[in-house]
Amino acid sequence: MPRTAHIVTLGHAIVDVLAPSPDELVRRFGLQRGTMTLIDDSRAADIYAALGPATEVSGGSAANTAAVVASFGGSVEFIGKIRDDVLGEVFAHDIRAAGVAFEVPPSREGPGTGRSLIMVSPDGEKTMSTSLGIGAYLLPEDIDVDVITGAKIVYIEGYLYGLRDTDAAVERTIEVAKSAGTQVALSLADPAWVELHRDQFDTILDNVDLLFANELEACEMAGVTAGNVDEALDALSKRCPTVAVTLGAKGSVVARDGDVVTASALPVDRVVDTTGAGDSYAGGFLFAYLAGFEARRCAEFGALAASEIVSHLGARPQQSLLELARRSRLL
Repeated sequence: MPRTAHIVTLGHAIVDVLAPSPDELVRRFGLQRGTMTLIDDSRAADIYAALGPATEVSGGSAANTAAVVASFGGSVEFIGKIRDDVLGEVFAHDIRAAGVAFEVPPSREGPGTGRSLIMVSPDGEKTMSTSLGIGAYLLPEDIDVDVITGAKIVYIEGYLYGLRDTDAAVERTIEVAKSAGTQVALSLADPAWVELHRDQFDTILDNVDLLFANELEACEMAGVTAGNVDEALDALSKRCPTVAVTLGAKGSVVARDGDVVTASALPVDRVVDTTGAGDSYAGGFLFAYLAGFEARRCAEFGALAASEIVSHLGARPQQSLLELARRSRLL
């Protein structure tokens, strides 16, 4: 009998190494604050040596989203690639312990499991330097067609698109999903990534049913000046039935089937780490979307998940989001 999950997420399997860091360290390595930069193993070693005491937790954008869906009680599976190494074992254990199905066997050759060195600034902003490892070689044959066709939504991490060796896996996933009637959700991942690969994203955007982006990503994708969120939302919603744009502390705005609604962010006593905030918002939104809630309530679920994530180090929930939703009267 084929496996089925209501939501399948597709992305990089990454172990995050998080370290509180001054902005001076970000500048020293020539990094752009608040973005993700791909690095090789040599540069990873240099940055790792410069970090202070660090916390290691499993991460990866789509994997984080899957963990949030599971914490709400949703049925979810993650597709990503790991090596048969220590970090691979850590990743596999953590995502399964979070309640997410993960059945991709570890590779026995090739680069190691991916890792992301994350400098967390005093205000909680994160700057990521990522070595994708074996995750950069997710191929079409790694995609379980039965899992995609049995799902209601497949959620694709934008970091997968724009890499020569993973583009084909994304395109194959979309092809299978569209043939099966599975809805396609896409996260734009990072403003610098969109700037680099906007033309490629443009080739698949009309096949996306749900688009997730932050303010900078949305404006970059729409080709409008930063800050013109309404203009970006208008352009993107003409191509995707549902577009959700997060605005940080200002909340989020959602265009769904011609209607536009806003939702506030939830107050947090102290923002510790923004790593995974957008991933978590997407997870909460998707859970509520499949439950049949209207757009504003979906955004409120996203805001609830994001508020829990930014209150601690790491991009995975540390308490049951289902119970939190009940206490917050969302359910």
